[in-house]
Amino acid sequence: MATTEPVTVHDDEPHRTDLATRLNWLRAGVLGANDGIVSVAAIVVGVAGATTESGPILTAGMAGLVGGAISMALGEYVSVSSQSDSQRALIEKERRELAEQPDEELAELAGIYRQKGLSPETAHQVALELTEHDALAAHLSAELHIDENDVVSPWHAAFASAVSFIVGAILPLLAILLPPAAWRVPVTFAAVLVALAITGGLGAFIGGGSKTRAGVRVVVGGALALAVTFLIGRLLGASGIV
Repeated sequence: MATTEPVTVHDDEPHRTDLATRLNWLRAGVLGANDGIVSVAAIVVGVAGATTESGPILTAGMAGLVGGAISMALGEYVSVSSQSDSQRALIEKERRELAEQPDEELAELAGIYRQKGLSPETAHQVALELTEHDALAAHLSAELHIDENDVVSPWHAAFASAVSFIVGAILPLLAILLPPAAWRVPVTFAAVLVALAITGGLGAFIGGGSKTRAGVRVVVGGALALAVTFLIGRLLGASGIV
């Protein structure tokens, strides 16, 4: 007599259905930190090019940190709100169709599995069993590739974006303020470029891309941003405008 073996789930294997969502959140966090590093570093290095006084550098850096974090949070909130509203509308539409047209929805679900290569009999049986277990979840997964429980909160997204930006922005602030005046800009350049290489490589690792290429890309971009802002600050300082 045939026996059914229990399904074994290994703790060290990514069987969680929300793995893609978690990776997207992690990638967004890395990008937010990267933005914080570059944005605030460009500001403080630009000011440092015009003056060696700590007060203006700190003021500009804190303004960039707070303003950037709020901007990131607002942008993420608006973006995720639109996405979550769209997802909820689709979920409600599917729930209404299941209540009003259950037979048509069952046939539609079976058709989806036939298109994936199952025989008509097997596709119908699969659709029937999934419908009996959780009709809404089955249709959301097969038709829309979404999960009712994975609708992202815009408040969570805004908070995570702001925090990641602040974490990244702290590095250039410390790098520009802690060393002696003569070493501020070189130390900040070095610290920022190392940090960008790390975040670029980490972002590529999460996305499965080339860590070297990603690291070089963000380091070159960051170095260009720092060089340009420092040059502008130096020119403004030399001209006597500031």
